[in-house]
Amino acid sequence: MKSVQLYDTTLRDGTQGEGFQLSMLDKLRIAQRLDAFGVDYIEGGWPGSNPKDIEFFQEAKKLDLAHAKLAAFGSTRRAGMAVGDDPQVRLLLEAETPVVTIFGKSWDLHVTEVLRTTAGENQAMIRDTVRHLKTHGREVVYDAEHFFDGYKASPEHALATLKAAAEGGADVLVLCDTNGGTLPSEVMQICRAVTEAIPGTPFGIHTHNDCELAVANAIAAVKAGGVQVQGTINGYGERTGNCNLTSVIPILQLKMGIEVVPELEQLKSLSYFVDDVSNNPHFARAPFVGRTAFAHKGGMHVNAVQKLARSYEHIEPGAVGNTQQILVSELSGQMNILLKAEKLGLGLEKGSPEAKSVLARVKDLEHEGYSFEAAGGSLELLIRKETASYEKPFELKEFHTSYRLYRDGHDPVCEATVKVHVGDEAEYTVAEGRGVVNALDKALRKALKPFYPEIAEVSLLDYKVRIIDGHDATAAKTRVLVVSGDGKSTWGTVGVSENIIEASWIAIVDSLDLFLQRHRAKLPQTETV
Repeated sequence: MKSVQLYDTTLRDGTQGEGFQLSMLDKLRIAQRLDAFGVDYIEGGWPGSNPKDIEFFQEAKKLDLAHAKLAAFGSTRRAGMAVGDDPQVRLLLEAETPVVTIFGKSWDLHVTEVLRTTAGENQAMIRDTVRHLKTHGREVVYDAEHFFDGYKASPEHALATLKAAAEGGADVLVLCDTNGGTLPSEVMQICRAVTEAIPGTPFGIHTHNDCELAVANAIAAVKAGGVQVQGTINGYGERTGNCNLTSVIPILQLKMGIEVVPELEQLKSLSYFVDDVSNNPHFARAPFVGRTAFAHKGGMHVNAVQKLARSYEHIEPGAVGNTQQILVSELSGQMNILLKAEKLGLGLEKGSPEAKSVLARVKDLEHEGYSFEAAGGSLELLIRKETASYEKPFELKEFHTSYRLYRDGHDPVCEATVKVHVGDEAEYTVAEGRGVVNALDKALRKALKPFYPEIAEVSLLDYKVRIIDGHDATAAKTRVLVVSGDGKSTWGTVGVSENIIEASWIAIVDSLDLFLQRHRAKLPQTETV
């Protein structure tokens, strides 16, 4: 048996977070992925709390989980009611999961003011429910809700509730920092007090992130002897979230030498999978799995990383399925440019006029408001223009855009005209769109398609606008970031101007130009967002 077990509650506690919603099918897919990753327990939800969870447990019976145990979550019996008569407890058994997790009140404040019952009855509720579930052959996890706050208010009362669960036969006592306000030093001290008071039953930890300490508190509990860590993938959960398993897992395995999963290098893909299924954006700065977790920008840092990666990286990125990134900005040194060019397969030599020219151009453009960190496509194009590999595919002569609003109920009309030269031939086109930028994009494509039919593969996937130096009000510069794709990969391009239409035009032109450069050279459209 592992010395520390992973208990995932993404499907239950995670869904209490704002903006994190899962369909029944989503929950099944995530459960299968968690099992394949090596999680020990998967908490599926609260049977009876909503139709979706009822349906999930019905369908989950068909899952062929190779490793994980499925858990149903619920509460102790109600005050003054026999455990066999409590419909909520009956639904927990009807879910037919091998594990049942129940929570009970540890804080005397909740017992007297929320449950409106006595300490003795509260302990009986815990003891009776655990014993009832054990007699039905279930593995029982007891979640001591508000345990740390309860212990600080009355150690005797909080410990008595744990003893009641242990007397009922609980397999593990999970100490919950439900309000997320406990410090790591307090967690360690209280966990040690629990092991002294109740030595016969193992304990686990369930923390919330209200003080940005959920991961630190979980690690403190493990150091104090905890054998189970509860949390969610990417830290989803109510308020500021739960303990983030994508941080806890590599800390346990890489920093503390406690093996908890067989293939840690699948961590980033699991993180992205949960984000994608729940339709949430990836957090770029997430430790271990974020896009910038191993990104280097300052020239001195990049120079050192090139010589010895661990000089500025606390682990090897590949250990968690991530990769090193070299960013290019006004802080960059020549090494950033050289490494970027090397990854693109474009030969630039250190100290060469081309390398110096690219670096100087980047610094000038960033001073004007450009940002290449999320616009790798524009950076690649800039590097290509300094090498012999670049051949200009078209030249803009003029463009015009208009927006007409009618008072007679007629739909507004957005129109754009574009005149370009391809070699010695001129093309003049007009197109309507859902907006000015869309019309401009369509007009440009219409002009280029007779010469480059392959651009039909390219589509605009995302469009973001940011105002730079807002104190200039409506005269401020605008930065436009465009993300394009061809069905196989994506790339980002950027444009800056006091005029939002011109900034958009620059980003769109870069996008199509880069695609044509790669297509002409028969290069793959690599990810350069």
